[in-house]
Amino acid sequence: MTLSRLSLVAATAAMLMVVATAQIGGQVLQVELWCVAKNNAEDSSLQTAIEWACGQGGADCGPIQQGGPCNDPTDVQKMASFVFNNYYLKNGEADEACNFNNNAALTSLNPSQGTCKYPSSKGGVNNGRVADDTSITDMSRGGRPVSRSWILTFICFGSLLTMTRIIHHL
Repeated sequence: MTLSRLSLVAATAAMLMVVATAQIGGQVLQVELWCVAKNNAEDSSLQTAIEWACGQGGADCGPIQQGGPCNDPTDVQKMASFVFNNYYLKNGEADEACNFNNNAALTSLNPSQGTCKYPSSKGGVNNGRVADDTSITDMSRGGRPVSRSWILTFICFGSLLTMTRIIHHL
């Protein structure tokens, strides 16, 4: 591959990074993230992680206590997910803050159920309602989320099409 082709590929990669931020007429595409327990995690491992996070980890475990909106003793995964997410957000959304001995992972699917509302990496619950998986924040209106889950698909498809055309011409 020649230097000019490498430069073209580098420029394309940079363009895709810009597209990923999707600044469109004062609007910024943001993907909300939550840290949740993995489906295949053992209950005993999750319980150990909950105890650590609620103790030494400093997570807010009030909502999973008896009478709390996220308390469900029959669903350790649900309670672990709430605690993991709280710990993740309190620790600056660092990747290593969502591991718990490989029992946790990030998701863009909102795990909130009923009265158990999970704040997201995007700033949490707005007016008692958690926003959709993806949304556009209109910066001209003070950052109020406006749901547009279709735009992520559009941007990804357009980026893939652009990259395919560039590679085809190399």
